[in-house]
Amino acid sequence: MAGGKEPIEVKFRLFDGSDIGPNKYDPSTTVAALKEFVLTRWPQDKEVVPKTVNDVKLINAGRILENGKTLAESRVPVGEVPGSVITMHVVVRPPQSNKSGIALISFLLVPS
Repeated sequence: MAGGKEPIEVKFRLFDGSDIGPNKYDPSTTVAALKEFVLTRWPQDKEVVPKTVNDVKLINAGRILENGKTLAESRVPVGEVPGSVITMHVVVRPPQSNKSGIALISFLLVPS
């Protein structure tokens, strides 16, 4: 592994309580790469299926992880037991009907 760092074992907990993994990752792996992995391994029998990495949020220790950060930068080491598996929660953004998420209403004003 890069820089002599030990691999980090991560599993991804989906909204229904099922898991993807665990798998080992190099600490230099980006959050975006983790999201790509989740997309490729997403169970096909789920009602909610993310289409892109932008549809997925990864949460570790109550924090939403940023795509550009590495796994080493994103993990919270306090309370971790060496060799333990880190569980990251996966949240899928629901599809929106329009870009703003606001219902569009139009009015026609007719002079009396």
